[in-house]
Amino acid sequence: MDKTGTLTEGKPRLTAVVPTQGFDETQLLQSVASLEKASEHPLAAAIIAGAKEKGIELVTVADSQSVTGKGVTFNGTLQGKRIGVGNAAPMQDLGATSDALQERAEALRKEGQTVMFVASDTRFAGLIAVADPVKDSTLEAIQQLKQEGIKVVMVTGNNRTTAATVAQKLGIDFEAGVLPEKKAEVVKKLQSQGRIVPMAGDGVNDVLHWHKRMSE
Repeated sequence: MDKTGTLTEGKPRLTAVVPTQGFDETQLLQSVASLEKASEHPLAAAIIAGAKEKGIELVTVADSQSVTGKGVTFNGTLQGKRIGVGNAAPMQDLGATSDALQERAEALRKEGQTVMFVASDTRFAGLIAVADPVKDSTLEAIQQLKQEGIKVVMVTGNNRTTAATVAQKLGIDFEAGVLPEKKAEVVKKLQSQGRIVPMAGDGVNDVLHWHKRMSE
């Protein structure tokens, strides 16, 4: 199973905005929400909704582009600065690092939250955290599947710490940090072991990648 929208409610909410020195919360949230306004991803919607609740006006970002499945939207220029949003690995590619932010991010992940880092040019500008609670019906559904002898594995693009928190709560196995185009490979690996593998998920990006990969 995928995580977001399948095991979780799929209606995430903004939970934390943590700027670094030289940036403020309003500036950080405005930059990220403005960059994400063209995205249809639930996490983007949560950030935009959080900005609107705080009365923050979105602005136009030039040259904005997204990289599907990599937890990152790099190419955006705002007020002459290059803005990037994503996970730790792409931020390091930009040369942006911060031990203090990494520690705060790990603490939030242990609460099951999804964390995105924000870079301004090659500096860490801060982090944004979003929570997507597990559905009330999920645990009972998982237990029923187990009673039928079905092993449940969560396959998610989320960070390992976040994924482990959710998986432990539900008592299931998991594969973390898996890009959409790689999820079909997890299914094929299980099939090669002689297992029959159904897949449940609601992400459009996942569906397109899975259809292509499984038909190869």
